[in-house]
Amino acid sequence: MSAGRHNLPQLLGGARRWFDEGLLAALEAEGAEPVSVAQLHVFTVLDEPGTTVADLARRMGVARQTAHQAVHGLVAAGLLEQVPDPHSARRRLIRRTAKGRRVHERAEAAIENLERALVSRIGADGVLALREILERPWGQPPRGRHPGT
Repeated sequence: MSAGRHNLPQLLGGARRWFDEGLLAALEAEGAEPVSVAQLHVFTVLDEPGTTVADLARRMGVARQTAHQAVHGLVAAGLLEQVPDPHSARRRLIRRTAKGRRVHERAEAAIENLERALVSRIGADGVLALREILERPWGQPPRGRHPGT
């Protein structure tokens, strides 16, 4: 890689930060409960009927303790709640409260606005191409010394 050129993980991370910062700013401007980026990510991987902390951690790619801390803050803010899992007496599900659903709806609207802003910056064709490429299945990452095989 040449000096000054970023690799794909850096570019994807920068794009994710652009959306995260824009979303947090939009929610703050609307007076929503302040949340961290980790707490924001909980909302992106949470299933409507509820999700276990272990599943949240796996989907977020973080340790269970990290996911638990993010969830704890969102429960304290009244955005999430813990409920018994109807299929397992030992598990608890995390799900949105009514307040959390309202914030989630505002966040989805803010994301739509961010996507429109991106269209104005890189063009509709660029956004469409980006979406199409990212929606393609990538499969499991290669293992070993020769990743192209």
